Amino acid sequence: MIRVAIIGAGIGSEHLTGYRTLPDRYSVRTLCDRDVARATALAGQDLHVCGDMAEVLADPSIDLVDICLPPHLHAATAIAALKAGKHVVCEKPMTCSLAEADALAEAISTSDRVFSPVFQYRFGPATAQLDSLIEAGLTGPPVAASLETHWDRDAAYYATGWRGTWAGEAGGAVLGHAIHAHDLLCRYFGSVAEVQARLATRVNPIETEDCAALIFGFPDGALATSSITLGAAGNETRLRMVFRDLTVTSGTAPYAPASGPWRFVARNSDMQARVDAIVARTSGLVGFSGYLAALSNKIAGAPNSAVTYEDGRRSIELVTAIYAAARSGAPVALPIDASHPMHHGWRPTKGGTA
Repeated sequence: MIRVAIIGAGIGSEHLTGYRTLPDRYSVRTLCDRDVARATALAGQDLHVCGDMAEVLADPSIDLVDICLPPHLHAATAIAALKAGKHVVCEKPMTCSLAEADALAEAISTSDRVFSPVFQYRFGPATAQLDSLIEAGLTGPPVAASLETHWDRDAAYYATGWRGTWAGEAGGAVLGHAIHAHDLLCRYFGSVAEVQARLATRVNPIETEDCAALIFGFPDGALATSSITLGAAGNETRLRMVFRDLTVTSGTAPYAPASGPWRFVARNSDMQARVDAIVARTSGLVGFSGYLAALSNKIAGAPNSAVTYEDGRRSIELVTAIYAAARSGAPVALPIDASHPMHHGWRPTKGGTA
Protein backbone atom coordinates (compact mmCIF):
# COMPACT_ATOMS: atom_id res chain seq x y z
CA MET A 1 0.00 0.00 0.00
CA ILE A 2 1.42 3.38 -1.07
CA ARG A 3 0.58 6.11 1.44
CA VAL A 4 -0.05 9.48 -0.22
CA ALA A 5 -0.14 13.16 0.64
CA ILE A 6 -1.64 15.56 -1.92
CA ILE A 7 -0.32 19.12 -1.85
CA GLY A 8 -2.89 21.45 -3.38
CA ALA A 9 -6.66 21.07 -3.18
CA GLY A 10 -7.49 22.46 -6.62
CA ILE A 11 -6.65 19.94 -9.35
CA GLY A 12 -5.75 17.75 -6.38
CA SER A 13 -9.45 16.87 -6.15
CA GLU A 14 -9.18 14.98 -9.45
CA HIS A 15 -6.06 13.21 -8.26
CA LEU A 16 -7.88 12.19 -5.07
CA THR A 17 -10.67 10.66 -7.15
CA GLY A 18 -8.07 8.73 -9.16
CA TYR A 19 -6.39 7.31 -6.06
CA ARG A 20 -9.76 6.22 -4.69
CA THR A 21 -10.39 4.06 -7.76
CA LEU A 22 -7.36 1.97 -6.72
CA PRO A 23 -7.94 1.31 -3.00
CA ASP A 24 -5.82 -1.85 -3.05
CA ARG A 25 -2.77 0.16 -4.19
CA TYR A 26 -3.04 3.61 -2.61
CA SER A 27 -4.16 5.17 0.63
CA VAL A 28 -4.42 8.95 0.63
CA ARG A 29 -3.64 10.07 4.18
CA THR A 30 -3.11 13.85 4.00
CA LEU A 31 -4.36 16.83 2.06
CA CYS A 32 -2.19 19.95 2.36
CA ASP A 33 -3.22 23.42 1.22
CA ARG A 34 -2.53 26.92 2.53
CA ASP A 35 -6.30 27.42 2.24
CA VAL A 36 -7.13 24.98 5.04
CA ALA A 37 -10.86 25.58 4.67
CA ARG A 38 -10.76 24.51 1.01
CA ALA A 39 -8.73 21.45 1.89
CA THR A 40 -11.08 20.55 4.73
CA ALA A 41 -14.11 20.78 2.45
CA LEU A 42 -12.48 18.34 0.02
CA ALA A 43 -11.05 16.00 2.66
CA GLY A 44 -14.22 15.51 4.65
CA GLN A 45 -13.72 13.26 7.68
CA ASP A 46 -11.39 10.80 5.96
CA LEU A 47 -8.12 12.70 5.57
CA HIS A 48 -5.73 14.62 7.74
CA VAL A 49 -5.59 18.27 6.68
CA CYS A 50 -2.65 20.61 7.13
CA GLY A 51 -1.57 24.00 5.85
CA ASP A 52 2.20 23.56 5.89
CA MET A 53 4.08 21.42 3.38
CA ALA A 54 6.95 20.98 5.85
CA GLU A 55 4.65 18.81 7.95
CA VAL A 56 4.09 16.50 4.99
CA LEU A 57 7.78 16.20 4.16
CA ALA A 58 8.64 15.41 7.78
CA ASP A 59 5.96 12.70 8.10
CA PRO A 60 7.60 9.24 7.93
CA SER A 61 4.24 7.61 7.22
CA ILE A 62 3.98 9.30 3.79
CA ASP A 63 5.51 7.38 0.89
CA LEU A 64 4.44 9.58 -2.02
CA VAL A 65 3.90 13.33 -2.36
CA ASP A 66 1.55 14.46 -5.13
CA ILE A 67 2.25 18.06 -6.18
CA CYS A 68 -0.81 19.99 -7.40
CA LEU A 69 0.47 23.55 -6.99
CA PRO A 70 0.84 26.49 -9.40
CA PRO A 71 3.57 25.79 -11.99
CA HIS A 72 6.23 28.13 -10.60
CA LEU A 73 6.32 26.00 -7.41
CA HIS A 74 6.66 22.59 -9.06
CA ALA A 75 10.42 22.16 -9.37
CA ALA A 76 11.41 23.36 -5.90
CA THR A 77 8.66 21.33 -4.25
CA ALA A 78 9.53 18.18 -6.18
CA ILE A 79 13.22 18.49 -5.30
CA ALA A 80 12.39 19.04 -1.62
CA ALA A 81 10.10 15.99 -1.58
CA LEU A 82 12.72 13.77 -3.22
CA LYS A 83 15.33 14.94 -0.70
CA ALA A 84 12.86 14.02 2.05
CA GLY A 85 12.78 10.47 0.71
CA LYS A 86 9.36 10.57 -0.95
CA HIS A 87 8.22 9.28 -4.32
CA VAL A 88 6.84 12.23 -6.31
CA VAL A 89 3.92 12.81 -8.66
CA CYS A 90 4.02 16.30 -10.21
CA GLU A 91 1.38 18.08 -12.23
CA LYS A 92 2.37 19.60 -15.54
CA PRO A 93 4.57 21.39 -16.30
CA MET A 94 7.06 19.56 -14.13
CA THR A 95 9.46 22.54 -14.32
CA CYS A 96 9.52 26.03 -15.80
CA SER A 97 12.84 25.65 -17.63
CA LEU A 98 15.34 23.10 -18.86
CA ALA A 99 17.76 24.32 -16.19
CA GLU A 100 15.21 23.42 -13.53
CA ALA A 101 14.69 20.07 -15.26
CA ASP A 102 18.44 19.41 -14.99
CA ALA A 103 18.39 20.22 -11.27
CA LEU A 104 15.41 17.91 -10.85
CA ALA A 105 17.24 15.12 -12.68
CA GLU A 106 20.11 15.41 -10.22
CA ALA A 107 17.70 15.17 -7.27
CA ILE A 108 16.07 12.08 -8.78
CA SER A 109 19.41 10.38 -9.40
CA THR A 110 20.47 10.75 -5.76
CA SER A 111 17.10 9.93 -4.18
CA ASP A 112 16.44 6.29 -5.10
CA ARG A 113 12.81 7.32 -5.45
CA VAL A 114 10.35 7.37 -8.35
CA PHE A 115 9.41 10.66 -9.97
CA SER A 116 6.52 10.87 -12.43
CA PRO A 117 5.06 13.92 -14.22
CA VAL A 118 1.32 13.85 -14.81
CA PHE A 119 0.30 13.01 -18.37
CA GLN A 120 -2.95 11.15 -17.82
CA TYR A 121 -4.11 11.59 -21.45
CA ARG A 122 -1.92 8.59 -22.28
CA PHE A 123 -4.28 6.21 -20.53
CA GLY A 124 -7.59 4.80 -21.72
CA PRO A 125 -9.12 2.13 -23.92
CA ALA A 126 -8.28 4.00 -27.14
CA THR A 127 -4.55 4.36 -26.47
CA ALA A 128 -4.40 0.75 -25.28
CA GLN A 129 -5.98 -0.25 -28.59
CA LEU A 130 -3.46 1.80 -30.57
CA ASP A 131 -0.62 0.29 -28.55
CA SER A 132 -1.90 -3.19 -29.44
CA LEU A 133 -2.18 -2.30 -33.13
CA ILE A 134 1.40 -1.02 -33.15
CA GLU A 135 2.58 -4.19 -31.40
CA ALA A 136 0.77 -6.26 -34.01
CA GLY A 137 2.58 -4.39 -36.80
CA LEU A 138 -0.60 -2.97 -38.32
CA THR A 139 0.20 0.77 -38.32
CA GLY A 140 3.49 1.25 -40.11
CA PRO A 141 5.58 4.36 -39.40
CA PRO A 142 4.01 7.77 -38.66
CA VAL A 143 3.34 10.06 -41.62
CA ALA A 144 1.38 13.12 -40.49
CA ALA A 145 -0.88 14.36 -37.71
CA SER A 146 -3.14 17.22 -36.74
CA LEU A 147 -4.10 18.24 -33.21
CA GLU A 148 -6.80 20.58 -31.94
CA THR A 149 -6.90 21.92 -28.40
CA HIS A 150 -9.95 24.15 -28.66
CA TRP A 151 -11.10 25.09 -25.18
CA ASP A 152 -13.10 27.85 -23.49
CA ARG A 153 -11.43 29.86 -20.74
CA ASP A 154 -13.14 33.10 -19.67
CA ALA A 155 -12.54 35.87 -17.16
CA ALA A 156 -13.78 33.73 -14.27
CA TYR A 157 -11.03 31.19 -14.95
CA TYR A 158 -8.39 33.91 -14.79
CA ALA A 159 -9.80 35.40 -11.58
CA THR A 160 -7.32 33.16 -9.74
CA GLY A 161 -4.43 35.57 -9.34
CA TRP A 162 -1.55 33.46 -10.68
CA ARG A 163 -3.31 32.35 -13.87
CA GLY A 164 -2.52 34.15 -17.08
CA THR A 165 0.70 35.54 -15.64
CA TRP A 166 4.29 34.70 -16.50
CA ALA A 167 5.31 34.77 -12.84
CA GLY A 168 2.61 32.39 -11.63
CA GLU A 169 1.51 30.19 -14.54
CA ALA A 170 4.83 30.41 -16.42
CA GLY A 171 3.07 30.24 -19.77
CA GLY A 172 -0.26 30.18 -21.53
CA ALA A 173 -2.19 27.73 -23.67
CA VAL A 174 0.99 26.13 -25.02
CA LEU A 175 2.22 25.28 -21.53
CA GLY A 176 -0.94 24.75 -19.50
CA HIS A 177 -3.41 23.28 -21.96
CA ALA A 178 -2.00 21.78 -25.17
CA ILE A 179 0.98 20.21 -23.38
CA HIS A 180 -1.07 17.03 -22.87
CA ALA A 181 -1.95 16.62 -26.55
CA HIS A 182 1.66 17.30 -27.52
CA ASP A 183 2.86 14.63 -25.09
CA LEU A 184 0.40 12.14 -26.56
CA LEU A 185 1.57 12.95 -30.08
CA CYS A 186 5.22 12.46 -29.11
CA ARG A 187 4.40 9.16 -27.46
CA TYR A 188 3.51 7.81 -30.91
CA PHE A 189 5.56 9.95 -33.30
CA GLY A 190 8.71 10.33 -31.18
CA SER A 191 10.60 13.47 -30.23
CA VAL A 192 10.13 16.60 -32.33
CA ALA A 193 13.17 17.67 -34.37
CA GLU A 194 12.00 21.14 -35.52
CA VAL A 195 9.31 23.64 -34.53
CA GLN A 196 7.70 26.59 -36.28
CA ALA A 197 5.28 28.66 -34.19
CA ARG A 198 2.94 31.63 -34.11
CA LEU A 199 1.39 32.69 -30.79
CA ALA A 200 -1.23 35.30 -29.98
CA THR A 201 -3.35 36.64 -27.13
CA ARG A 202 -6.80 37.03 -28.64
CA VAL A 203 -9.39 36.00 -26.04
CA ASN A 204 -8.66 37.39 -22.58
CA PRO A 205 -6.64 40.39 -21.30
CA ILE A 206 -3.81 38.26 -19.90
CA GLU A 207 -0.01 38.33 -20.15
CA THR A 208 0.38 34.90 -21.73
CA GLU A 209 -0.76 33.46 -25.05
CA ASP A 210 -4.22 31.96 -25.51
CA CYS A 211 -3.95 30.99 -29.20
CA ALA A 212 -1.26 29.20 -31.20
CA ALA A 213 -0.57 27.66 -34.59
CA LEU A 214 2.35 25.21 -34.61
CA ILE A 215 4.18 22.98 -37.09
CA PHE A 216 6.29 20.06 -35.89
CA GLY A 217 8.84 18.15 -37.94
CA PHE A 218 10.13 14.74 -36.82
CA PRO A 219 13.49 13.10 -37.53
CA ASP A 220 11.98 10.52 -39.89
CA GLY A 221 10.23 13.22 -41.95
CA ALA A 222 6.78 12.98 -40.38
CA LEU A 223 4.90 16.25 -39.93
CA ALA A 224 2.24 17.50 -37.52
CA THR A 225 0.23 20.64 -36.91
CA SER A 226 -1.26 21.85 -33.63
CA SER A 227 -4.10 24.38 -33.44
CA ILE A 228 -4.71 25.89 -30.01
CA THR A 229 -7.26 28.37 -28.70
CA LEU A 230 -8.93 29.14 -25.39
CA GLY A 231 -11.72 31.04 -27.13
CA ALA A 232 -13.81 28.15 -28.44
CA ALA A 233 -17.51 27.61 -27.78
CA GLY A 234 -16.93 24.65 -25.50
CA ASN A 235 -14.02 22.34 -24.81
CA GLU A 236 -12.73 19.81 -27.32
CA THR A 237 -9.47 17.96 -27.86
CA ARG A 238 -9.05 16.13 -31.16
CA LEU A 239 -6.13 14.12 -32.54
CA ARG A 240 -5.78 12.66 -36.02
CA MET A 241 -2.68 10.56 -36.56
CA VAL A 242 -1.89 9.12 -39.96
CA PHE A 243 0.46 6.15 -40.09
CA ARG A 244 1.52 4.49 -43.32
CA ASP A 245 -1.01 1.69 -42.93
CA LEU A 246 -3.57 3.07 -40.49
CA THR A 247 -5.38 6.35 -39.86
CA VAL A 248 -6.37 7.06 -36.26
CA THR A 249 -8.97 9.66 -35.28
CA SER A 250 -9.85 10.42 -31.67
CA GLY A 251 -13.10 11.62 -30.22
CA THR A 252 -13.41 15.12 -28.79
CA ALA A 253 -13.41 14.53 -25.02
CA PRO A 254 -11.28 17.44 -23.77
CA TYR A 255 -9.64 16.05 -20.63
CA ALA A 256 -9.57 12.30 -21.27
CA PRO A 257 -9.47 11.85 -25.04
CA ALA A 258 -8.54 8.17 -24.79
CA SER A 259 -11.72 7.41 -22.83
CA GLY A 260 -14.08 7.51 -25.79
CA PRO A 261 -14.11 5.47 -28.99
CA TRP A 262 -11.51 6.24 -31.65
CA ARG A 263 -11.71 5.34 -35.32
CA PHE A 264 -9.00 3.02 -36.62
CA VAL A 265 -9.16 2.73 -40.41
CA ALA A 266 -6.76 0.49 -42.33
CA ARG A 267 -5.44 1.93 -45.56
CA ASN A 268 -5.68 -1.55 -47.08
CA SER A 269 -9.29 -2.63 -46.55
CA ASP A 270 -8.19 -6.25 -46.45
CA MET A 271 -6.56 -5.52 -43.09
CA GLN A 272 -9.62 -3.91 -41.49
CA ALA A 273 -10.95 -7.14 -39.98
CA ARG A 274 -7.67 -7.71 -38.11
CA VAL A 275 -7.70 -4.12 -36.90
CA ASP A 276 -11.30 -4.40 -35.70
CA ALA A 277 -10.63 -7.66 -33.90
CA ILE A 278 -7.74 -6.19 -31.92
CA VAL A 279 -9.72 -3.07 -31.06
CA ALA A 280 -12.68 -5.15 -29.87
CA ARG A 281 -10.67 -7.22 -27.42
CA THR A 282 -8.46 -4.44 -25.96
CA SER A 283 -9.35 -2.19 -23.06
CA GLY A 284 -7.54 -0.04 -20.51
CA LEU A 285 -8.00 2.11 -17.41
CA VAL A 286 -8.88 5.74 -18.12
CA GLY A 287 -7.03 8.92 -17.17
CA PHE A 288 -5.74 9.21 -13.63
CA SER A 289 -6.75 5.62 -12.82
CA GLY A 290 -4.57 4.29 -15.64
CA TYR A 291 -1.77 6.72 -14.85
CA LEU A 292 -1.71 5.76 -11.17
CA ALA A 293 -1.98 2.02 -11.86
CA ALA A 294 1.09 2.22 -14.09
CA LEU A 295 2.92 4.27 -11.45
CA SER A 296 2.20 1.76 -8.67
CA ASN A 297 3.64 -0.99 -10.89
CA LYS A 298 6.80 1.07 -11.37
CA ILE A 299 7.19 1.69 -7.65
CA ALA A 300 6.77 -2.05 -7.06
CA GLY A 301 9.40 -2.86 -9.70
CA ALA A 302 6.86 -4.59 -11.95
CA PRO A 303 6.50 -4.16 -15.74
CA ASN A 304 4.83 -0.83 -16.35
CA SER A 305 3.99 2.01 -18.72
CA ALA A 306 4.50 4.76 -16.14
CA VAL A 307 5.21 8.32 -17.26
CA THR A 308 8.87 9.10 -16.65
CA TYR A 309 11.08 12.08 -15.95
CA GLU A 310 12.38 11.74 -19.54
CA ASP A 311 8.82 12.17 -20.85
CA GLY A 312 8.44 15.31 -18.77
CA ARG A 313 11.77 16.73 -19.89
CA ARG A 314 10.83 16.17 -23.53
CA SER A 315 7.67 18.20 -22.98
CA ILE A 316 9.65 21.05 -21.38
CA GLU A 317 12.13 21.01 -24.24
CA LEU A 318 9.29 21.22 -26.75
CA VAL A 319 7.70 24.14 -24.88
CA THR A 320 11.06 25.92 -24.89
CA ALA A 321 11.39 25.41 -28.64
CA ILE A 322 7.84 26.68 -29.27
CA TYR A 323 8.43 29.94 -27.38
CA ALA A 324 11.84 30.36 -29.03
CA ALA A 325 10.37 29.83 -32.51
CA ALA A 326 7.47 32.21 -31.89
CA ARG A 327 9.72 35.02 -30.68
CA SER A 328 12.39 34.59 -33.33
CA GLY A 329 10.00 34.01 -36.23
CA ALA A 330 12.30 31.24 -37.43
CA PRO A 331 12.29 27.44 -37.14
CA VAL A 332 13.98 26.05 -34.02
CA ALA A 333 15.82 22.74 -34.04
CA LEU A 334 15.76 20.28 -31.16
CA PRO A 335 17.38 19.06 -28.97
CA ILE A 336 18.16 22.27 -27.10
CA ASP A 337 21.45 22.39 -25.22
CA ALA A 338 22.63 24.41 -22.22
CA SER A 339 23.97 27.20 -24.43
CA HIS A 340 20.51 28.09 -25.73
CA PRO A 341 19.31 31.53 -24.51
CA MET A 342 16.06 29.98 -23.21
CA HIS A 343 17.72 27.11 -21.33
CA HIS A 344 17.01 28.99 -18.09
CA GLY A 345 13.43 29.78 -19.06
CA TRP A 346 11.12 31.37 -21.59
CA ARG A 347 9.61 34.05 -19.36
CA PRO A 348 9.84 37.34 -21.28
CA THR A 349 11.97 40.17 -20.04
CA LYS A 350 10.07 43.12 -18.64
CA GLY A 351 7.90 44.55 -21.36
CA GLY A 352 8.23 41.40 -23.46
CA THR A 353 5.36 39.46 -24.97
CA ALA A 354 4.30 35.85 -25.43
